[in-house]
Amino acid sequence: QSTWGLSKNMNVVRFSRRLNSIFRINPVRMYSGDELGRGSGKGGGAGGSIRSAGGAFGKMEAAREEEYFHKLQKKQIADMKDKAAKEVHHHEAEIKALYESIDRHKKRIKDVRHDAQEIEKDSDGK
Repeated sequence: QSTWGLSKNMNVVRFSRRLNSIFRINPVRMYSGDELGRGSGKGGGAGGSIRSAGGAFGKMEAAREEEYFHKLQKKQIADMKDKAAKEVHHHEAEIKALYESIDRHKKRIKDVRHDAQEIEKDSDGK
């Protein structure tokens, strides 16, 4: 059980769903062909004159494109992790401040009860 009365697995599920809704990460790109950059209509698509010509340059261009999207996705995931860590830190700081406020209020209630008992004792003694 977690602090909030929910199981930790439930918190993880909710957290991951929230992250998915906040960060729209592009899915992994899938190709129907057996090899990228083989030319127009052969799995390489018509991605420009170099790629449509096929051959070594088309393959190289396809490899660069795949590398670009891989790096982009890696950066998106790193940004997502950083933002999630900052959000967790922020909420932990809020929780700490709220607990300190609760303790302050409990102490104030205790002091008021003690003062009320002292006043009662004084009024009974007179």
